This record gives sequence, C-alpha cells and structure tokens, in this order.
Amino acid sequence: MSYKMIVLDLDDTLLRDDHSISDRTKKALMQAQDNGVKVVLASGRPTFGMKPIASELSLAEYESFILSFNGGKIINCKTNEDLFISTLPINDVQRLYELSRREGVFIHTYIGDEIITADDNPYTMRESDITKLPVKLVESFIEGVTEPVVKVLMVGDPDRLKEVEAKLQVELVEDFSVMRSKPYFLEFTEKGVTKGTSLDQLIKSCGITREEVIAIGDSYNDQAMIEFAGLGVAMGNAPDDIKEIADYVTDTNMNDGVAKVIEKFVLKDILIKK
Repeated sequence: MSYKMIVLDLDDTLLRDDHSISDRTKKALMQAQDNGVKVVLASGRPTFGMKPIASELSLAEYESFILSFNGGKIINCKTNEDLFISTLPINDVQRLYELSRREGVFIHTYIGDEIITADDNPYTMRESDITKLPVKLVESFIEGVTEPVVKVLMVGDPDRLKEVEAKLQVELVEDFSVMRSKPYFLEFTEKGVTKGTSLDQLIKSCGITREEVIAIGDSYNDQAMIEFAGLGVAMGNAPDDIKEIADYVTDTNMNDGVAKVIEKFVLKDILIKK
C-alpha cells in the first residue's frame, strides 16, 4: 500500500517528554513530505498551541493541515483558513459547568487565544504550560463565557476524573463527544465530533481514501482516528486497550516510535519504487 497521508497526535506521540521532536523523526517526516505525503497534526490542543510545531515541520510550505480541539477545527496551514469548525453553544457550556460543580472537578475552555477558568488549579496551569496559552481567571465562569466555544475540559485528579468520565459518557451520550486526552483532562466537543470524523472530512476534500492514511496516537482521544485509518498505529507508551484496537504497535515517543513507522511503511516503499 502506498500511503498518502500521515496523521499525528502530538503529546506523547510525535513529541518527546520535553515537547521536542527528535532529529530522526523530523528527518523522516521531511523526507515523506518531499515525496508528496501529507503530514497532518491532530491534537486536543487549541490551534494556537499547534502552530509552532506545524511551522517546525514546514506544513504551510507543503500545503498541509492542522486538526485541533480533538477534531473540532481544521485549518489549512498555508492559507490559515478554516476548513471545518464545530462549536458548543453557550447553554451547553453552562450545563457542563453545572455538572463540573456537581462532580467536584475543575473546568476550563478557550476564547480567542486564552484559557478561561474560574478555578485556579494545577491542571489548568498544566494546559497553559503545554499550549503556551495564558490563563484568564474570571469571577464567574458562566458570565465569562459569552460566545460559543469549540471545546470544554473538566480537569482534576486522574482517579476522580475516571469516575466522572464513566458517569458522564452515559449521562451525556446523546449530546456530546466525551473522551480523555490525558488522565487529568476530560474533553467535551459537539456530539459526533472526533479526530476520526474530522479526518474523514479532510481526506474527502483531498481526494485521499482512508486506506491511504496512517494515523498514529497514544491515548483515548486518538482511538477514533486509529480505528478509521487504513493503518492505525498505537505508540509503545499507549495504554493496553489502545494498543489492542491498533493495526500496529510501534516504539515509544522517547524511542523514535513515529520515525520507525514512517521508515517501515512509507519511506521503504518510496525507496523500492525509485
């Protein structure tokens, strides 16, 4: 199979623990792009928090894409235009806020290039560290969110959040997509919006079939795209249940797992053809 698109989660997949891309991985990605393969970044991060990585990989030059907010938004890196955007109305945000109070966990969302929260907590600060977005503390979360948003996060102790996830996935099954991206991040987007559904929209606009796509991830918010892609890959550092649904399990993010997939399934095929 000749693959035409590589879709990559960021944290704990493309990026090492220090949030850098290894030289081997960057070299493999650039070689793939030089040979016409699209490289797409797909993350729960807001778009702003993904642009420096897109720039490092020259995605604008290769006319590629960012899927941010767990698929809630797709942008063309060259033109900066939105190809797709999904939002939660204000009343849904207010409902999620009330549920966060009921369950005793923190909550935040994004407006513009800021993280909005009424709770000064270490988990939201962790999100700020990862995305480089500033945190805006508001007195009232409900009054502070005055427009529809792409995504809402409940954040807190991983053990408690696991319990909240199990409860809300049942309670909100008709209204939201609910998934964890990290043990301490529980994410809510519009019903039916995942990395997988957005990837489906993107490849149709590019004239690429799902069989021609490699998707690589490590966490539960990557499951939909791993299952959708022709070759769904789990990182060696992924949970066992993510590995079980993957077509292939690679090495860890600290041992060039992404590079090894590209070398095996993309560059090897290109060299054979040449």
